[in-house]
Amino acid sequence: MTITKLESESGYQTETQRPEHWPTNGEIAFTGVSLRYYPQGPRVFKDMTFSIDGQSKIGIVGRTGTGKSSILAAILRMPEVEGKITIDGVELNNLNVHESRKCISVLNQSPAVFIGSLRMNLDPLGKHSDVELWDALEAVQLKPLVETLQGKLDYKLNDKGMNLSAGEKQLICLARVLLQESKIVILDEPTAHVDPKIEQIIHETIREKLKNSTVITIAHGRKTIEDCDKIIELRDGELIVNDKIK
Repeated sequence: MTITKLESESGYQTETQRPEHWPTNGEIAFTGVSLRYYPQGPRVFKDMTFSIDGQSKIGIVGRTGTGKSSILAAILRMPEVEGKITIDGVELNNLNVHESRKCISVLNQSPAVFIGSLRMNLDPLGKHSDVELWDALEAVQLKPLVETLQGKLDYKLNDKGMNLSAGEKQLICLARVLLQESKIVILDEPTAHVDPKIEQIIHETIREKLKNSTVITIAHGRKTIEDCDKIIELRDGELIVNDKIK
């Protein structure tokens, strides 16, 4: 089967839009949630039930293959889950999938940058002023670098951003997350491929600038989750620990 013949995601056919100003707190609840990546496939996690308080900082830990990143897939509805996921009391499966994803920002292991201007990479939809873009760059400590670039905000990134370092690209992605001001931010091992200096900047920025967001961190190492309020530990697709950090 070719890509052009694949069925589209079912959630796009749902017409229900998200409520105005939703979400306000970022409280997440999983109730009996299971996830399969294809029909009749194995469940990568099974009957998972837990809750995350709004504006809290959560670490998800476990060995490779235990289902950590599948938590991200479930919240983004890639694919739809069995069971129920709610954000601030609104069940995600009842919303148009595009609308439900608007409240979530993701910072992945590998920075996603595109051919085009730095401005476009920071603000793809053109919603923000230059002042806001510079403020975001300052927050992630990239302002001094950008001020030296030809064209500054209009500096052109090459294919895959090859004219910037891996750490600089990740900080651009973090600045994009700050500009989106999402109530839910998911960090999927964002410091896995950066040097210790960039890692420190990322941790400090998250700590200082995302206080009012629910932050879910899929852990790469102990340092990644040291600022979390609570730990969720997975083993073989099942929840084995759901507790506050001592």
